[in-house]
Amino acid sequence: MELTMGLKEENLKEAVLWEPSSGEDKKIQCKLCNHRCTIDDGKLGRCCVRKNIDGVLYSLTYDKVCSANPDPIEKKPLFHFQPGTSSFSVATMGCNFRCEFCQNWQISQAAIERGRINGEPITPEQIVEGAVRNRCKSIAYTYTEPTVFIELCNDCGRLGKERGLTNVFVSNGYMTTEAIDFAANWLDGINVDLKAFNEDYYKRLCKARLQPVLDTISYIAKQTNIWLEITTLLVPGENDSDD
Repeated sequence: MELTMGLKEENLKEAVLWEPSSGEDKKIQCKLCNHRCTIDDGKLGRCCVRKNIDGVLYSLTYDKVCSANPDPIEKKPLFHFQPGTSSFSVATMGCNFRCEFCQNWQISQAAIERGRINGEPITPEQIVEGAVRNRCKSIAYTYTEPTVFIELCNDCGRLGKERGLTNVFVSNGYMTTEAIDFAANWLDGINVDLKAFNEDYYKRLCKARLQPVLDTISYIAKQTNIWLEITTLLVPGENDSDD
């Protein structure tokens, strides 16, 4: 899927986890999530926040933070990771899912619906300072899908570790193994939102697939030291049956 929008190309951050396609057409393949988008020059991936500009993939949200505030860690929700502590919640716009029941659609889908990306130019250093100042024990990358702003997560995560902070993702679990390995040195915990245990549900309501999420859960549990918890949001009439 390829999308184009009128977004300003300023203060961009070169993305990680992509490779150029063969040939001279300047196409690239993003290796961040399991959509593995092939993106033409001048176009966006499904997340609508990563753009191919002249054969190089850029993040459009690195300096556009739309949320930065302390929360109880249980609100993430993580119930067995540093319980009773506060986590500094950080988000930018964008998501690689199109969930019809999204609770944070105003920011996760804004780049798609309005064709622009809003946010404040908050630096990783300021985010870490905000976490320390608010006596948080961790930084949570949350509200939207953290995988699609992994460049910001990476810089915050590494700085946060130097200050004694842990880092957690609240994720749909659609990241590739390459993305998990990239984050493994600074990512301490993750809550994967398993939407349902049904392929049709994922295809119909999320515009995604179930199996990559199951593969992510298995890989994290068996191949990493990242603390893993799983959540399912019940949607009446869709994933709340006894079956």
